[in-house]
Amino acid sequence: KAKGDKEERVFLPGRKNPVILIPSSPATHLLQRIRDEAHRFAITYHRRLRGKALLASRLDEIAGVGPTKRRDLLRHFGSLEALTEASEVELQRVGGIGPRIASEIRAALTNVDPPVTSSLPRE
Repeated sequence: KAKGDKEERVFLPGRKNPVILIPSSPATHLLQRIRDEAHRFAITYHRRLRGKALLASRLDEIAGVGPTKRRDLLRHFGSLEALTEASEVELQRVGGIGPRIASEIRAALTNVDPPVTSSLPRE
């Protein structure tokens, strides 16, 4: 641990004071790995939700793209990244997406600003 960092503590139900963990203990390492995995999972989920909200709002602004076409686009491309990188020709392969709508989708998605990550909580 860096200078000034406190020792690892675990709070247990029914106990007022925390259990202080021994830094070199295998149990401490296991609990740290579990904690780190839970944090990674939560952060990944949060980023995915934020990305979907950003993309959905951009797609909602396009005339002719409603909930059904938005769902079809996301199902066809499988991810937000793939949809953002798709060409107009690839977009037109999705049922109901013609040249005009494909062009508008590309224009809307190429103007998407990169996500701001400075607002994410730090560990």
